[in-house]
Amino acid sequence: MRVMAQICMVMNLDKCIGCHTCSVTCKQTWTSRPGVEYVWFNNVETRPGQGYPRRYEDQERWRGGWKLTARGRLVPKAGGRARRLASIFANPLLPNIRDYYEPWTYDYNALFDTPAGDDFPVAAPRSLISGEKMDTITWSANWDDNLGGMPEHEAEDVVLQRIQDKVRMELEQTFMFYLPRICEHCINPSCVASCPSGALYKRLEDGIVLVDQDRCRGWRMCVTGCPYKKMYFNHRTGKAEKCTFCFPRIEVGQPTVCSETCVGRLRYIGVLLYDADRAPAAAATPREQDLYPAQLDLFLDPHDPDVRRAAEAAGIPHDWIQAARRSPVYDLIATYGVALPLHPEYRTLPMVWYVPPLSPVVEAITASGHDGEDHRNLFGAIDTLRIPVSYLAELFTAGDPAPVELALRRLAAMRSHRRRINLGEPVDPEIAASVGFDVEKLDSMFRLLSLAKYEERYVIPTAAAGDVRNLEETALSGCSLDYEGGPGMGGTESSGPFGEASGRPAPLSVETFHGLRERQTSEEAAETGGHRGRINLLNWDGRGLPEGLFPYRSKGGDGHRGGRVDKGEGLGAEPGEISERRERGES
Repeated sequence: MRVMAQICMVMNLDKCIGCHTCSVTCKQTWTSRPGVEYVWFNNVETRPGQGYPRRYEDQERWRGGWKLTARGRLVPKAGGRARRLASIFANPLLPNIRDYYEPWTYDYNALFDTPAGDDFPVAAPRSLISGEKMDTITWSANWDDNLGGMPEHEAEDVVLQRIQDKVRMELEQTFMFYLPRICEHCINPSCVASCPSGALYKRLEDGIVLVDQDRCRGWRMCVTGCPYKKMYFNHRTGKAEKCTFCFPRIEVGQPTVCSETCVGRLRYIGVLLYDADRAPAAAATPREQDLYPAQLDLFLDPHDPDVRRAAEAAGIPHDWIQAARRSPVYDLIATYGVALPLHPEYRTLPMVWYVPPLSPVVEAITASGHDGEDHRNLFGAIDTLRIPVSYLAELFTAGDPAPVELALRRLAAMRSHRRRINLGEPVDPEIAASVGFDVEKLDSMFRLLSLAKYEERYVIPTAAAGDVRNLEETALSGCSLDYEGGPGMGGTESSGPFGEASGRPAPLSVETFHGLRERQTSEEAAETGGHRGRINLLNWDGRGLPEGLFPYRSKGGDGHRGGRVDKGEGLGAEPGEISERRERGES
């Protein structure tokens, strides 16, 4: 047994409201640069729907993930080394910009420079790739948001095509839910195996999959190899980029930006221990429907003394082992069995799991005039309403409805149990027993899914203590992610905080472990550091109103004095504080 530790995420889809806050903050942090305008490390898809890029789940076309040969060997679905070498200069298995969308801006100068006339000037759309004017805008990353019931999705949704014999044509009368997606940071990543230059790698300490920008040669084989299509190509730098799981934040014990800013509090982050020696056999499980239980068997019980001894012998730090024992993702995946992997049939052993949504079932019962929270109605609906179960099974268990049904029954039992308590009715132990739980276990699952505090949803150990000084930087040094066109807060010489050609932002320092942790637990507002109109979301913990993130208000309300921002009167400053600053002569 070779024990390894992996940072893992679980998302509760019952809580996602489709606000896209996670997408926007991720975009602002990682891909607000020339060359990656079309890139969304985090996106929220409406289901049923085409996804992003369009029909990315159609692996018969894109050839992503792994396939099992007749001899039981795993090979990339796009082909072996000879096939990749033959197409290294002309890879035909790539989504083009139309499968994503052509990013655009608007010709705002037309609004300001057009002479006065009878008609109002119009800001025409302009491509951010070619710079040419665009006649019409026909698609974008979130074009079909909230349109899960459109009849057109019968032909465009890959998952829906697999179960069309079980689904009624009146999709608008069935269900719709949101599916946030990031890189899966798989145990068996096919993108890493597809890279000819070895630029992609999986970190041993936490399992995060990253791209070495110095080694990347822009072959784009990783884009083909990733079945989730979460590998992107920066057309400005000629390098591949992907979700980094916000590793600078993870290293100091903070959650990812998408998790920190999630309105629905649906994300959980923790440590999982797994047996790396059994991973190849699990990924090569012959029957696709057995891949979910095979991956589930990989995960080791951190409460087992033998597992802890093996983890210590493997060099896993003690605080990581303790974090694994308190991990919310282990509880949701293994203890309660309500979290499921996304498309296990790709054989990548994904490490971003999902709690399936129960709301479509509850809403369908309520609409029929029955009590949607009663466990007898819920259990019966889960057994008979095959539409959501079969669809969810194609997403999360390679078509096997049994694990999805069990997860939904446990969520339904939790709802019914808590409803009886809220109404003052006596506790019925049979509700918990019907799903293999006792009342105490059902209550603990409810606390984790509904009442968990910040430190319970995010149990993230910091990097090894010996690495602290290596990660520290002085205020005069630049951000370690701030290279030419890279995914840090910097950009090219022609880009700046207010768009292209507005100057280069000031270098940003990376905070120390102790400094960031002290600020996170402090009762005072965050220090801004005066970054001249720029705020680094990688280092922001959500406390206070950092300078540059929000507009400033002057006493007169116009926010400016002589064309300059009044920096003495921010949104977070009280009137008395402003007066004291003026008396001290501070700006």
